[in-house]
Amino acid sequence: MASSATLGWWTSSGVAPSTDLRVAVGRISVPLTAVTSNGQIAVGQSGISTFGGEAPDKGALPIKAYVPACPIEHFGDTSFCADHGIKYPYFAGAMANGIGSAEIVEAMSRAGLLGFFGAAGLPPKRVEEAIVRLQSNLGDAPYGFNLIHSPNEPDLEAGIVDLYLRKGVKRVSASAYLGLTLPVVRYRMHGIRRDKQGQVVTPNRIIAKVSRTEVASQFMSPPPEKYLKALVESGSITTEQAGMAAEIPMAQDFTAEADSGGHTDNRPLVTLIPTMLALRDQLQAKFKYRQQLRVGAAGGISTPSSAAAAFAMGAAYIVTGSVNQACVESGSSDRVRQMLAEAGQADVTMAPAADMFEMGVKVQVLKRGTMFAMRGQKLFEVYRSCASVDEIPPAERSALEKTVFKATIEEIWSQTSDFFKLRDPAQLQRAEQDPKHKMALIFRWYLGQSSRWANAGEPTRQIDYQVWCGPAMGAFNEWVKGSFLEEPANRKVVTVAMNILYGAAVMNRLNSLANQGVRLSTRIEPLTLEEIHKRM
Repeated sequence: MASSATLGWWTSSGVAPSTDLRVAVGRISVPLTAVTSNGQIAVGQSGISTFGGEAPDKGALPIKAYVPACPIEHFGDTSFCADHGIKYPYFAGAMANGIGSAEIVEAMSRAGLLGFFGAAGLPPKRVEEAIVRLQSNLGDAPYGFNLIHSPNEPDLEAGIVDLYLRKGVKRVSASAYLGLTLPVVRYRMHGIRRDKQGQVVTPNRIIAKVSRTEVASQFMSPPPEKYLKALVESGSITTEQAGMAAEIPMAQDFTAEADSGGHTDNRPLVTLIPTMLALRDQLQAKFKYRQQLRVGAAGGISTPSSAAAAFAMGAAYIVTGSVNQACVESGSSDRVRQMLAEAGQADVTMAPAADMFEMGVKVQVLKRGTMFAMRGQKLFEVYRSCASVDEIPPAERSALEKTVFKATIEEIWSQTSDFFKLRDPAQLQRAEQDPKHKMALIFRWYLGQSSRWANAGEPTRQIDYQVWCGPAMGAFNEWVKGSFLEEPANRKVVTVAMNILYGAAVMNRLNSLANQGVRLSTRIEPLTLEEIHKRM
């Protein structure tokens, strides 16, 4: 029921109320008192607010609404920032093939944010070079690397974990996992010990990206006994260390991945976050961890409104991906950045994933300006219907060689063989015994090369670019249209991140005013970093 009662009274200290509510809303670190003055809504400045009761004097103005300060450092779970040594609860996701570049990681870390290097799809040598660079340039500042599940190349996953342990990489974003593996458990358990107070300390941190409760529950639980036993038997950990595992979760932080670019189950964020929070509470109560499990949000976050919504639902932190690929520091090409800047929310589709092709797993990619999704799907249909390349109907084989491979299948197999001789020779041994696996490796050549062509901006292969992208990209483009961020050359990861965070704070304050009957336009214009810091 509506009430005409006032919240309280505001008395001026000599400065008249301001009628520019938008400016006051933008000063997010300053509380806002909206008053009724001469029949209009204004902002009380340099006065005294008294809530409830009668007017203290004749000059007092009735308070229409009150909005507290909303510093962006207070978003999410402040323990997330404290544990990871960052200022703001926001990180740039590890887009594969180095799209989540060392440049992105460095820029984010230096701005009090978190960045993850996109190690997936890169040879170990490239990953090691990135480790050396970041350790040299950032020292002890926070950053991380991707650890992707590789069901078709288990030796590669194990090798990357070996590299991370050898080089002292202390933070990984674990992605695309269908279940726990021995390498990821080994990473988590490495160096586990008790401190002087008897508390279990785990030097290696895992942030697990999940979209299904059955996978999330495994990461929210202690390391499985079968893997602990295997690690003890191999000498990776001691029996005493294995006993400590019952007191820790596999991961402390969980990124609930909604409708995102790349690997995704296309889940709506508004349903996924509450589900993951409920699972967190259930397993926290079951295992009684010393430190509360935390759930962050990813997928569809690219505007102030989406960020504000994620935090309002209880996200401990937020993660962006697609919008970072469109930034100048990304490991992609200028041509791809332009394509992304022109994308709308509906300009995305699902296509076969290179790393899990045989399993029918799909990734979300850009549809506009490329035929990759259609050609990738054609390859998967041929794979399902034929037992080997020799069974592909001649006309269909000729069409694939002409339009997709632009080479004979024999030539593609030669290149594929050379690749796996260095990367994973076991794949070639299996291909000799299984013609269908050989066909899968040949088809995966196209799926793998298509993302590399995009990153390199290969002009002769633009129609085949594989560009991982979610609908968040279109939402971002719609938001920044007409502003300086519409131009791809002006998109820098920190500028984008701070606009999203600052805009979310402004949106919170606008919503708070609206809930008290004061409605303003929710349009939030992108600002330069300098302008944002002035208003914070």
